[in-house]
Order: sequence, then C-alpha cells, then structure tokens
Amino acid sequence: MSRYILYCRAGFEKDCANEIQHHATEAGLFGFCRAKDNFGYVEFELTNGEDSALFKKVKLDKLVFTRQWFCLIEELFDLDPSDRISPIVKALAGHEYADITLDYADTNEGKAVSSFTKKFVVPLQKALNKQKVVQNKAEAVLHIFLFNSQHILLGFSPCNNRSDLHLGIRRLKFPASAPSRSTLKLEEAFHYFIAKSDWPTKLSGGLNAVDLGAAPGGWTYQLVQRGMMVSAIDNGPMNKDLMETGQVKHLREDGFKYEPKKRNVHWLVCDMVEKPTRVAALMVKWIVNDWCKEAIFNLKLPMKQRYQHLAQVVEQMEVALYEGGVRYKLQIKHLYHDREEVTCYLTRI
Repeated sequence: MSRYILYCRAGFEKDCANEIQHHATEAGLFGFCRAKDNFGYVEFELTNGEDSALFKKVKLDKLVFTRQWFCLIEELFDLDPSDRISPIVKALAGHEYADITLDYADTNEGKAVSSFTKKFVVPLQKALNKQKVVQNKAEAVLHIFLFNSQHILLGFSPCNNRSDLHLGIRRLKFPASAPSRSTLKLEEAFHYFIAKSDWPTKLSGGLNAVDLGAAPGGWTYQLVQRGMMVSAIDNGPMNKDLMETGQVKHLREDGFKYEPKKRNVHWLVCDMVEKPTRVAALMVKWIVNDWCKEAIFNLKLPMKQRYQHLAQVVEQMEVALYEGGVRYKLQIKHLYHDREEVTCYLTRI
C-alpha cells in the first residue's frame, strides 16, 4: 500500500478525491480517499501497485483539481522543538533527491506555518546537504509537508510528473492599470497552457482576438498588453483607458449571437457568467466553424458535484467536436486565480 497527498483549493477536496479515484481506476489502480472539507489537500491510499505506480500511470497535467502531489515516505509526529532535524535526516538516510520543497496546505492554518518554514529551511538544507541527500542527477523532488512545527510528512514526486511551482501555485501581481482582477485568470492561463517557446508566435502583436462578455475589460487588457487587436463583445461599458489604446473595437452585442465577419481571428477568450453547458457549446461552435484558431474560456461550476458536472460537459464537447470532424486539443485546469470555475484551453491540431 502507498499513500499520496494531493494539493487542491480549500473547498474542492471532494472534487479532487472523485477525480483521482476515477483516473486511478481507469489506470487499473485501486484505492480510497480521505478528504476533509476546507483542508486544502486529499489523501489517496493505493491498495495495489508499487510506490510510484500512480505517477507512472496518471499525469498531473491531466488532473483538473490537483495542483501538486507527492507519495508519502514517512510521517513524523511530536518532533522535539530542540531538534526537529535529526529525525528527518534519519528517515531520509539512503535517499537522494534533486531538490527540496517545504510545503503546507493553502489554507489560513497552512499559511500560518509558512513563517516557520522560512526559519527552518536553511538549517534543514545544510543538514541534508551534509548527508548528501540532495543530488542534482536524482529523478525526484523531496517534499516536506508541515501541518505544524511538530507534525511533518516526508514524500517525493518525480521530476517529470509534478508542478515546478511551489504548492502548484503561480503567484502573479495584479497590474494597477487593469480594469478588474479577472485579468489574472487569463494571464495565469497563458502561463499554464501556452509553452514559453510558443509565446513569440501565439501571444504576439498583430494577432486578432475576440473577447466575448468583455466588459469592463479584464481579459481584453491581457490581449492588448500583448499587442493584439481585440473585438470586445458586450452590452456593458468598457474601460476608457483600454478604448484609448486604439486596439479595441467595442461591439454592443450578445456574445452568444455574435459571429465574426472575417475568418482572421486567432484567439477567442470568454469569461461569461453562464451555464457551463451553454458556454462549452458556444466554444465548440467557434472551433468547428473555424471562426478562431485557439480559445481560452472559463466554465462556472455548480456548488455541488463539480467534478461529475464537468465530466458531463466535457463529454458533450468531445462528442460535438468529433461530429464536427475536428482534430483538437482540450486541456482544463482549476487555476489558482479561479474560484467556482475552471479554465479551459481548446485548439485545432
């Protein structure tokens, strides 16, 4: 048996648990989850397979609600405040890791631990380096997950199947000139879905974009900052500073009825507050009709059974895309700046 810890947004533990249970079962792996509301993580206990079996058969980037994960090595309780390091070093004897990360749940309780980790990390790293636990050529990263200063989990995640971000979270600074904080959702989506090597061609100036439900312009702002020409579709008012850039054409129309007159749109973005089935169908329509090349959009999820509802929406999208004869790539992630929604990336291939 092996135990895995999966990080998620507080309040989404059941969705994270349902999703990993589904993917593990599809991969021929069986186990059960322990999840508590608002704890910010899920424990998945695998009853068959080796310690790294889940990592070999399930890819983190295929999981919507899991930000980061690790396989448990050992759990340490009641650490002596005068010497917390020795038990950790002893537990890791004979192990080698490419790097170390000190983690905690993304909750108020977890964040309270972060001040302790800042003091603890330097002496711990020195002790582990002395024992040659950290080796550049190692294939896994060591996770030291702190519930508090005396209760710690030790685990590992493979370098080729994990998030490179601490806690799986991308921290972004809100630009003071942006019309709304929603701008961070699209910025994070670009970082997550678009490889940096593709930014010069996919996120460059001169491209045409459409923002459905644009007002007041949070997502349009990201497109304008990258030099794109944007058709902002919304009956509501747009930010004046955005309009003064000369890059935005504001069309007071219903986003569900608007159709582009020319097939020169590269990006379609959409953050409308609507039923996810309706938004998903609209995005598929744009891709099938070749009205755009790539789309990033949010699906607002219900309060209960989010994963099950999302799975139904995805199935409907896949059927419609297949019937439309489109070869496509679809990725979905519950990003850090999302709330009761997930962000989707859909493109022709």
